[in-house]
Amino acid sequence: QVQLVESGGGSVQPGGSLRLSCAASGYTYSLYYMAWFRQAPGKEREWVTGVSGGGRTYYADSVKGRFTVSRDNAKNTLYLQMNSLKPEDTGMYYCAARYGVLSYTQPSRYNDWGQGTQVTVSS
Repeated sequence: QVQLVESGGGSVQPGGSLRLSCAASGYTYSLYYMAWFRQAPGKEREWVTGVSGGGRTYYADSVKGRFTVSRDNAKNTLYLQMNSLKPEDTGMYYCAARYGVLSYTQPSRYNDWGQGTQVTVSS
């Protein structure tokens, strides 16, 4: 069974950086497209970024140039380097997995989710 466990969240000031990790187990990691979503209180879950098994990356316009997604298939781990953080980046961050190579932004397209890690950007 697929298990996804996020870590690395925390509280930072605007302009700061954080690095999130998502450890995966229970499946052939390299065959799955991996994504990061986030959800702020009272808002819908939104897609942030994703990466295919071969390393092709996709970003939401709101994070392009500030966030970098990467994956280590040997370690079954997904990463999200977040720089120049803004208060609007605050939320619960989730990693998600979907078999195949296609990139989707809709949460309903993903079968497996982690429990989330909280990111708070505030002065």
